[in-house]
Amino acid sequence: MSRPIDTTHDPNLRSWVESANHKDTDFPIQNLPFGVFRPRSSAEPSRIGVAIGDQILDLSLCCQLGLLQELPEQLQAACAAPNLNQLMAMGREATSMLRRHLSQMLRSQEQIPPSADEILVPMSEAELLLPAHIRDYTDFYASIFHATNVGKLFRPDNPLLPNYKYVPIAYHGRASSIVPSDTAIKRPKGQIKKPEAPAPSFQPTQMLDYELEVGFLIGAGNELGLPIPIDYAEEHVFGLCLVNDWSARDIQAWEYQPLGPFLAKSFATTISPWVVTMEALAPFRCPAFERAEGDPLPLPYLSSSDNAKFGAIAITLEVLLCSVQMRTARMEPFLLSRGSFQQMYWTVAQMLTHHSSNGCNLSPGDLLASGTVSGTEKTSQGCLLEMTQRGVQPVKLPTGEIRSFLLDGDEVILRGYCEKDGYARIGFGECRGVVLSAG
Repeated sequence: MSRPIDTTHDPNLRSWVESANHKDTDFPIQNLPFGVFRPRSSAEPSRIGVAIGDQILDLSLCCQLGLLQELPEQLQAACAAPNLNQLMAMGREATSMLRRHLSQMLRSQEQIPPSADEILVPMSEAELLLPAHIRDYTDFYASIFHATNVGKLFRPDNPLLPNYKYVPIAYHGRASSIVPSDTAIKRPKGQIKKPEAPAPSFQPTQMLDYELEVGFLIGAGNELGLPIPIDYAEEHVFGLCLVNDWSARDIQAWEYQPLGPFLAKSFATTISPWVVTMEALAPFRCPAFERAEGDPLPLPYLSSSDNAKFGAIAITLEVLLCSVQMRTARMEPFLLSRGSFQQMYWTVAQMLTHHSSNGCNLSPGDLLASGTVSGTEKTSQGCLLEMTQRGVQPVKLPTGEIRSFLLDGDEVILRGYCEKDGYARIGFGECRGVVLSAG
């Protein structure tokens, strides 16, 4: 199930791209995540890039200049495409081959290509776009701590519904409103029914929230009617990104029964631009969440010895907030929470396997998200609904401002990274969004 650790993970590797050798970079040569970009303020076509330090390696130009000629023609063509879908569809073997080639090409002991200035684009001069054409989006609910915390707010005596420990719960999200990082988020309007009101009214949400999630993008898909066995599930995962599934809690409270989320979620979902491959994450695999005594074992189709040993990924995840007042005072964003993806009740493989278990077909570039990542402590909870107990315990910012939910002008920043002794730090970059007024 897990990818092998090889020479591309060697912590002693250095790159001729000097910024990739800085200790605190998200994008050392051991990472090499994929994304899609174009020069800022240009009308040029989008192209695939690889993050290396504070630069982007332009794969399309690499193809044109013959720097990828040792690779199969089909793989070269995928690198010259306007998005990652073609590369994703080629599956794990192609991704691994390309990773090894790029790692070798970028190493410090290699001769710097004469075209180095052409093939590198500073990130500060690039517009980062959606990494793939995302045809479908599914959002899971895989943190038992989040599910329990939210359940207590609405069902104090019965917070966790009986199916939770058997089924990776999810809903079908809206792919058309997935946006890249740095896209402004307009406050949505919807029907809101206040407890004391005799009927709902249509108005801007007053309970706008973020949700800290990890997304995984499908690589090679499956045919309709052919489920994916759990031992092969990760063969169909291209890589991971950060996801902010913006939520209007007051709209959600009125509309979600009996069929679940709808307009409270579909107005926007932000994803980070860089997709960290499963190969890059190989050193950070760890045992799946240890279920409490008395919890049921997963049903056989969701069970695997490899998944039990290596199914989780140790990713540290952070949420930061910067208000208008903080930006005016040039203050650093305030850390709201820090959690771990390692603590999810269901693994990536289990979520994907369950999704396809009825024969549902998944396609290259489809996005599946974990649901809110939360831990046992308030400082590890991944949304304001939990942290503020539905608004009754506001968070205090360094300026003295308080937040029960997000106000216009607030910027939410998600960050993620993996750290382990003996390996280079692997980062995910940032997932950002500023809240605009409803207008």
